[in-house]
This record gives sequence, C-alpha cells and structure tokens, in this order.
Amino acid sequence: MAKPQFAIMRFAKYKGPEISRIEAHDERTKEKYASNPDVDTSRSHLNFHLIEPQGHYRQEAEKQIREAGCRTRSDSVRLVETLITGSPAFFKKKSEKQIREFFEHALDFLKQRQAPETFVSAVVHMDEKTPHMHVTFVPLTPDHRLSAKEIIGNRKKLTLWQDDFWKHMVSKYPELERGESASETGRDHIPPRLFKAMTRLTKQRHAIEATLESINPFNGKSKAQEISKMLDVYIPGVEQMQTELKKYDAAFAQEETLKKENETLKAKVEEKKRKGLEEQLREAKLEHDYQEAVSLLQRIPPEILEEYRHPGRRNREVHHSVER
Repeated sequence: MAKPQFAIMRFAKYKGPEISRIEAHDERTKEKYASNPDVDTSRSHLNFHLIEPQGHYRQEAEKQIREAGCRTRSDSVRLVETLITGSPAFFKKKSEKQIREFFEHALDFLKQRQAPETFVSAVVHMDEKTPHMHVTFVPLTPDHRLSAKEIIGNRKKLTLWQDDFWKHMVSKYPELERGESASETGRDHIPPRLFKAMTRLTKQRHAIEATLESINPFNGKSKAQEISKMLDVYIPGVEQMQTELKKYDAAFAQEETLKKENETLKAKVEEKKRKGLEEQLREAKLEHDYQEAVSLLQRIPPEILEEYRHPGRRNREVHHSVER
C-alpha cells in the first residue's frame, strides 16, 4: 500500500531582532550552519526564489509598516513566516520543474489570502532533507492595520486555513490526503499551554544557537559563561517538556529519531491520519520542536557544558591565585 502523502503548511510570528536570524537562514547568508547540520551547502546552489527580497527583511518590514501609517509596540509582530512542504514520499522522483510547480501553486494560495505587495521573500530550499519553502510577509490587513492575530487568527481560523489550503492543493494534486477536520472530531489531544511552553523553549533554543555561532577565539570564555546561564533555564525546560509529553505519549527523543526529523514529521502525520489535519500537524510540529530542543544539547561543546556544571570555577581559581 502506498504511503499517504500530505501538503504541510505552518506559520511562525516574529517581532524584532530574531528577524535577522530568520533572514540568515532563509537567504543562506552564512558560510556554515553549525546549529542546523541538515543544511548541505554543496547543494545550496539548487535553492531558488519565487519572490526575491528587495532588501533586508527587517528593513523591508519597517518600510511597509511606516508607509501604511501603523503604530507599533516593541512586542508587535512585524513578520510572519509560512513554511510549506510535503511528505518526503510526495517529492520522491519529482523533477526540479515539478517541484517548482508545486511551490508556485502553494504560493498562489497565499497570494489569494494576503496582498502580494506585503510579501518580502519566498525561497525554496533544496539543500535540506525535504524540499520546502519559506514565505515571509508583513501582516498588514486590507485596511492597512498591522495585525498578525487577525490574519492568522485563533485555532478555529487556523483550521480553516488548513482546510482551504488542502482544497487548493488537491485541485492540482489529487493524490494528497488529509485527516478528518478537527472541527468534526472535536478532539483536544494536547493542551494549548504545552504549545505555548514549547514556543518559549524554541525561542531559548534560538538564542543559544545564535550565541554558539558567535563564539570566536577571543570571546570563548565569556560566551561559555553566557550560555551556561541560558542553560540554567533551558535544560530544566527541556526536562519538564519531556515529562509533560510522556503524559500524552508524545515524547520520543531517541537518538535515531533525532537523525530523521523530516521522517518523524511524516510518520507522525501518517500515524494519526484519522485526526483533524490541524491537530495532527500541531502535534507533529510539537514533537519536531522537542527533538530540536534535545538535539541542541548534543551539539553544545564539552567546555561549555563544563562551565554549566561548575559555574564560576574559573573565577574561583583566578581569585585564589590573586590571594596567593
């Protein structure tokens, strides 16, 4: 029996400094990607844009917001990123032309929902395990208000987004499947508080990754101390998440699974194909993000973990030498 094939879409909202990190990842502006070993830079030349950015993401967002006359706060969402991909089985044996057509069709769906002039970039990555597209846009409403909440909406509206996305994609790709609508099943498998907790944990992970990548021979000691302080919060958070996920039979941090992130997403969707589409994707993303959280700990250099386990040891040694 052929494996089910899915088109996947999910949103992320960004407010400020993290936008630069998103741009660095999406536009492949770095030479190395220590925090994301799945990036094969020897294949990065195969990546392509469907919308070319006109400038830096943050600058373009601020320009659009200013021209629309919107007032902002420090916690205002300035950029929405939409990740679009599919099951690995869907892309198997497809040509580059067919893959491009898939993402063009998906982008057409977003352009029907959001003013095209608000889009900042749409780039397809072919240098990771599964082809996927990052689409970024400024969340401006038709009446020129800045409101990611209104555009993306609450859980009910997200379900409609997913339902409409599937209808759009299946019109061209009838082999794509989906589970029952979450509104039909009425099931609440994992409580919303866990998704909020994972969002906080993911932001902490991003901060640690950014600090790791900024280490050089001149700032190693200070960065090690900085990261060890972050780990004081991060490691208990990962452990708490593991405990919580076990209650819902959702934690699977086995080493082999960590090496197959996209395969895990696919397997999770297949396993729960009778659930609502939005719910199964939310759970798959939760488990994917948890794997990322655990995986980061495996990539932290030993000397930094030593600083975390024995905070201030170096400071004490220096203090004792001065006393002598």
